[in-house]
Amino acid sequence: MTKIKIIGILLTWEDNNLRRSHHLQKIIPVLWFDDQAEEAVDFYVSIFNKSQKGYLDRHDEASAEAAGKPVGSISYVEFELEGQEFGAINGGPVFKLTPAISFIVNCLAETEIDELWDRLSERGKVLMPLDSYEFSNKYGWIEDRYGVSWQLLLTDTVAQKIVPSLMFVGEKSGKAEEAISFYTSLFEDSKVEYLSRYGPGQEPDEEGTLNYASFTLAGQHFAAMDSALEHSFTFTEAISLLVNCKTQEEIDQYWEKLSADPEAEQCGWLKDKYGVSWQIIPVQLNQLLRDPDPAKSASVMRAFLQMKKLDLEGLISAHQG
Repeated sequence: MTKIKIIGILLTWEDNNLRRSHHLQKIIPVLWFDDQAEEAVDFYVSIFNKSQKGYLDRHDEASAEAAGKPVGSISYVEFELEGQEFGAINGGPVFKLTPAISFIVNCLAETEIDELWDRLSERGKVLMPLDSYEFSNKYGWIEDRYGVSWQLLLTDTVAQKIVPSLMFVGEKSGKAEEAISFYTSLFEDSKVEYLSRYGPGQEPDEEGTLNYASFTLAGQHFAAMDSALEHSFTFTEAISLLVNCKTQEEIDQYWEKLSADPEAEQCGWLKDKYGVSWQIIPVQLNQLLRDPDPAKSASVMRAFLQMKKLDLEGLISAHQG
């Protein structure tokens, strides 16, 4: 396929994307489940405002074989909570959700935090009781029935309703500030907003490490903290951060700067030097995989499954045959 034809296809898809949405969320948290993705999404959509379930992808023969799932079963669910984009994967019992990445929910009213706590705690596990703390008049940390962790916080102002929060534990404890500096150097429209440090006498946490930090990546809010306490978990692929890329150059840049574990590289996935998993994905991929012509979509899936870093031209060539 000629470069001119490829560029023409890219421009057409980008124009279609812009018509569908005035804003493309740059970074999308993606949750990994065994086979409960749709059930979990339905539950979350039922308890959060401005929420909806989006497109459902289903396993074709190639992806079903790779995931060990039945052909035609749901593989991926797009959804929105509080107007923010998320994804959910049915990938089998390969990766386990942990509190190393949780989601802070900023609540303006006690009734809201109480209602969310009641719903999320059903068959869930309390990590920190809903109570008054030094940093908030009402706060609680809960792991829901599906294993996803939520921090519910009563606050006066809300810049972003749901904020992904990274906790650096074990050998990575004390690396939160370094990681924040690294991440904010990679994305445009990024900055460190607030750093709060452990003081003396707060062992086992080292004085000067972060007990809470807020920062933005591509205009989206994130949080991070260090914890030197004994934890039986760390970052896993069960929560990854999907980065939407418009060009191969952009894919190459993020891949080169983020990937730190060659063994973790597969199908656009990588793991950075802190153990956080990312998916570096061209925005055109969904349209390629969702082509109504099953032969074209299957050809793209076969090519996709063979790649580590995604090759946009290769995916388009597979689609065109």
